Amino acid sequence: MTSLQKPDIVTTNVRWRWPAVHPEGRKFVVISGAIALAFLLFIWDELGFALLGVTIWVAAFFRDPIRTTPKGEGLIVAPADGLITMITAVPPPRELQGEGGLGTEPVTRVSIFMSVFDVHINRTPIAGQITRVAYIAGKFLNADLDKASEDNERQHILVEGRDGVRVGFTQIAGLVARRIVPWVKPGDFVATGQRVGLIRFGSRVDVYLPEGTAPLVILGQRTLAGETVVARVGESQLIEGVSQ
Repeated sequence: MTSLQKPDIVTTNVRWRWPAVHPEGRKFVVISGAIALAFLLFIWDELGFALLGVTIWVAAFFRDPIRTTPKGEGLIVAPADGLITMITAVPPPRELQGEGGLGTEPVTRVSIFMSVFDVHINRTPIAGQITRVAYIAGKFLNADLDKASEDNERQHILVEGRDGVRVGFTQIAGLVARRIVPWVKPGDFVATGQRVGLIRFGSRVDVYLPEGTAPLVILGQRTLAGETVVARVGESQLIEGVSQ
């Protein structure tokens, strides 16, 4: 007679901690804090307290929390924190087409809108090599509009995995955002969920799924960069949900 053994379960305690402020934002926190302190001490304390609140918001805007990225065959994770506002089939941007690109046929685009209260550090949806980084100057329309994908300042990034799967995503500056800050360049190798850049003060990120891949997220869902699974390569079954 044999007895069944329970699988070993590894348990550990995970503690919440304050997220650090990314170095890119520290100078803005220092400047804002210095102005607030000057008003508090020498000019107008009521306005100084208001500016102190602005300083806290700036620090929160540039927060850089640690994320736990799931591992698995073919997983595509969210490149941004925010609200999924559009899921549609469109041809990839011209800058991501051509030889070694995404082709010209329509693919599924998932758009993630980042408000000024979301974490604005963007992460790569898959592991692989950065094969393209294309910056396009443009307007600063509301990033929630569909035409922002073609009219706004934006930066396209293409990642090719070891299995040859290519995933493109686009950082789009919004109504308040005025600068896209890249941290990668063509030729760099990245891990899934690795930080690749940020957009200052409100914006959007579009991710283009490979052909034959359906999203595992729905409209109105919120995502966490580097954690939320957006799709699994080759899975074409759509999911449904309900707002409640």
